[in-house]
Amino acid sequence: MRIVVAGGDGFCGWPTALHLSNQGHEVTIVDNLSRRKWDEELHSNSVTPIASLEDRVEKWKELTGNEIKTFIGDLNHYDFLREVFRQTEPEAFVHFAEQRSAPYSMIDREHAVFTQQNNVIGNLNVLYAIKELAPDCHLIKLGTMGEYGAPNIDIEEGYIEIEHNGRKDVLPYPKQPGSFYHLSKVHDSHNIMFACKIWGIRATDLNQGIVYGLHTNETKMDPMLVNRVDYDGVFGTALNRFLIQAATGHDLTVYGSGKQTRSFLNIEDTVRCVQIAAENPADKGEFRVFNQFTEYFSVLELAEKVKKIAQEKGLDTELAYLENPRIEPEDHYYHAVNTGLRELGLEPHLLTDEVLHDILQTVIEHKDRVIKENVLPSITWK
Repeated sequence: MRIVVAGGDGFCGWPTALHLSNQGHEVTIVDNLSRRKWDEELHSNSVTPIASLEDRVEKWKELTGNEIKTFIGDLNHYDFLREVFRQTEPEAFVHFAEQRSAPYSMIDREHAVFTQQNNVIGNLNVLYAIKELAPDCHLIKLGTMGEYGAPNIDIEEGYIEIEHNGRKDVLPYPKQPGSFYHLSKVHDSHNIMFACKIWGIRATDLNQGIVYGLHTNETKMDPMLVNRVDYDGVFGTALNRFLIQAATGHDLTVYGSGKQTRSFLNIEDTVRCVQIAAENPADKGEFRVFNQFTEYFSVLELAEKVKKIAQEKGLDTELAYLENPRIEPEDHYYHAVNTGLRELGLEPHLLTDEVLHDILQTVIEHKDRVIKENVLPSITWK
């Protein structure tokens, strides 16, 4: 298939592009390199050294013979996006190209406005490009489990049957987003569902849990292909952040009580889920929703797992409880359904001690790159 991966230079997009290329698909990366620019803005970096996108795709072609074309530009610039569609004629458009950090969206008014403008308008442009230039193209959009919040009922896959005053209907599952970033994802979902209804677009919304891990089969092929690992208080996700704290002798910083429960998946499952969605497209006019995660844990459970692994490696690691910078329920019910992708063939990579050891060892090898003042949270929701 001809597949465009927008945001293909990022943490999820880069290994996904390699995986799809390795499966024989004709892959094009579209990216404005903003993730690298945000590192400069925040005076931060990836623990693993990251080559330029140009060098990465050149190395991939050298190793595999597979060419990944690249377009450097912004989805918010519609003339650019139209040209990408004209040249690539995509059969699937994998959309990772959004500002993905909740804390970044909560820095101040400017960052909140930027997040919603960048994410919502960029996604709208993609919908119009599909309508105008590739009406059979399947949109595979990265959503987030954070759209749902933590309701006191089971979280279904996108839709829920409601009975009210003697009548029944199947409706979109209620959303309780927890940041301006998460709100942008909710707006995207509504826009996509509307476009499917009025234009007959086919779309899959992948409501992804928190991604951990580092390597995929493809990124392990050469150091030039290694994926980024974020650890700072803005872009670092819980598990990867704990592992980096352990490697650098920092206490594992648990926000609040640590009872907040979230869904997680390995980066190896992220790339496989996208492949499954691409090779099993939604029907014309269908807005299909998959909850893309494999397990869920409380923050405290993750910290305890990392502490155990770190101590086995001789690292002196303790837990430190910080005031929660977010406004969120900490002691809550959490149960989510995730049957759709499994029924299509997903075989999950679960969070084992071996997986944790593997990530921790890589982090230890690069721990001198960690900027320690960036580890603690500096942004609060209030």
